[in-house]
Amino acid sequence: MLIAKQQVITCDDILLSLCDSVCDVLTTATSDKITYTPMIQKINNTTLRPDIGTFVLFTGTFSGMVVLNFPKETAMELYSSYMKLMGLSESDLATNYTSEEVSNTLGELMNQMVGNFTSKISATLNGRINQSQPKMLSLPHQVEISINMTLDHPEVSRITFFTANSNVFYLEMAMDHTEFKLARDLKPAERAMTPEEIMAEAGLV
Repeated sequence: MLIAKQQVITCDDILLSLCDSVCDVLTTATSDKITYTPMIQKINNTTLRPDIGTFVLFTGTFSGMVVLNFPKETAMELYSSYMKLMGLSESDLATNYTSEEVSNTLGELMNQMVGNFTSKISATLNGRINQSQPKMLSLPHQVEISINMTLDHPEVSRITFFTANSNVFYLEMAMDHTEFKLARDLKPAERAMTPEEIMAEAGLV
């Protein structure tokens, strides 16, 4: 999580805050520990890759785009764990990653992840971030789609995540190169609890 006491907050700090949100939301949603590599890979552009690619745009205090790429094994693990925790039986689960149920579930989870991130950033930086609805595509193995948004000085990064079963998925974030410098003592704004936090506090997950 970002720490407002830092004199300078960089793009990498914001990226790591996003990674923490991804881990927090998915760990709560699946009851399985999600982790990520401590290495940040700098890349040239964001790309939707097989088997499921999804992206969200955000604007406001800063602008950018988040892409998540899930291999089919990872997609099915996250989908199954989440739906079972929600009370769905094994026999009622979708059996193929191309199922609309799988895409809808991952889209819902991504919406929660980015929502957690934007809420946290808005509170920490005393700013405002708006997000679009997630766009989701099931992609054949031979297809990759480069997607870009208009940024003056883009900084694009990629991080690898690991599930409880050692499956991987990848997060890519593009945003304008920027730094936030603390000009005076800043008290983080209070933020509303997310639905996941409310459920966890009530012992429902």
